[in-house]
Amino acid sequence: MSAALQSWGRYPPHPQSTTPCFWRGDVGAALAQLAQRHGSLLPFGNGRSYGDSCLAASNHLLQLRPLDRVIDVDWQTGRICAEAGMTLDALIALALPRGWFVPVTPGTRFVTLGGALANDVHGKNHHVRGSFGCHVGRFGLVRSDQPPHEPPLVCSRHEHPQLYAATIGGLGLTGVVAWLELQLMPIASSLIDVTEQRFGSLSDYFALSQAMDAQHEYSVAWIDCLARGTAAGRGVYLAGNHAQDGPLAVARKRPLRVPVTPPVSACNRWSLSFFNTLYFHAHRAGPRRRQVGYESFFYPLDRVLHWNRLYGPGGFQQYQCAIPHREAEAAIAALLQAVSKARSGSFLAVLKRFGNLPSPGLLSFPLAGTTLALDFPQAGAATARLFATLDAIVREAGGRLYPAKDAHMQAEDFQAWYPAWRQCEALRDPALHSRFWQRCTAP
Repeated sequence: MSAALQSWGRYPPHPQSTTPCFWRGDVGAALAQLAQRHGSLLPFGNGRSYGDSCLAASNHLLQLRPLDRVIDVDWQTGRICAEAGMTLDALIALALPRGWFVPVTPGTRFVTLGGALANDVHGKNHHVRGSFGCHVGRFGLVRSDQPPHEPPLVCSRHEHPQLYAATIGGLGLTGVVAWLELQLMPIASSLIDVTEQRFGSLSDYFALSQAMDAQHEYSVAWIDCLARGTAAGRGVYLAGNHAQDGPLAVARKRPLRVPVTPPVSACNRWSLSFFNTLYFHAHRAGPRRRQVGYESFFYPLDRVLHWNRLYGPGGFQQYQCAIPHREAEAAIAALLQAVSKARSGSFLAVLKRFGNLPSPGLLSFPLAGTTLALDFPQAGAATARLFATLDAIVREAGGRLYPAKDAHMQAEDFQAWYPAWRQCEALRDPALHSRFWQRCTAP
């Protein structure tokens, strides 16, 4: 048994004991043994979920990170079958030199394939390619109600389709994903052609997004969440496409590291205000075009290992919501106003638009509209009051929150925003239970 683990946000503080599984063929037996010993458990990948969706109600995890092998691959078609513990980082290192890239990537390359499936992650190209689950053809699911040494259930749109839909975005509760088959995306270069432009208001952002998103594979914006008055809603818009010429080179930069957790959060109103002002004015008002490596475009935070320690011993919460198109501008303006008034916020406040491509997953987060993501140092009652204000705005706008990032969502909100939760509960593996599910579905 290995050392205790926490979620990436390090909140709520429920340290988890872990038992690693090293071989696919042992998953069923490990699942049965841990369920018998602890009553329930949860599969665990590389620990990049922010809230309590990756924390077991029993505080016992089945660690799948050692399952990181390629099972089968066709480099002519870009279809790869790999174990669920493989990270996007390892997959990119294999695929990129051969002219392939992951079709959807979140803001870190250190998530596992199983975690990407369980949270149905999205990226800067949702308006083009949808979520991660849209590109998973099938996967192998091990359940505690099957004999331990039987092969995994093969789930696809045609085989066990209900389990297929419930598992994509299903938060690891329908069984243990042992392997999955993913369709990669062809690319000609590891470089990204980027257009970046400063904007002065939310209206300017939505105009830029409307004009430029359709011309680019990727689009995202940074927002100064502390700006007030005439500066409210200002930010920097970035759009990108894979370059048509250039090397197919895997990034080899050595990351920095936060070696220890400071006694207090380094993310406060003064450091945030300084950073936001500096970052905004570092970009010019007119469009700027340049080429950058894929690592700096997709994974800026991965340059600093253990950056979550900067939030101090209390940890942090991420607040990520999605708002339908029609209500997006007004609701996001209200959200930013509430955050600015509270003098709290995030170094990297991310704003991007979701497209109309539906996910095959029952509990998938994206909806046709706009998503805003913000990080907040955990500050007890002050954080709770701010989140209650933000929740009311999201509720009124017909939006919803992202379970993979959540540590506070009310049960009535989750059940209203994700009405398919009852279908997922009916298909939940009886041995798997998380603190999030306990909090949001218990009577």
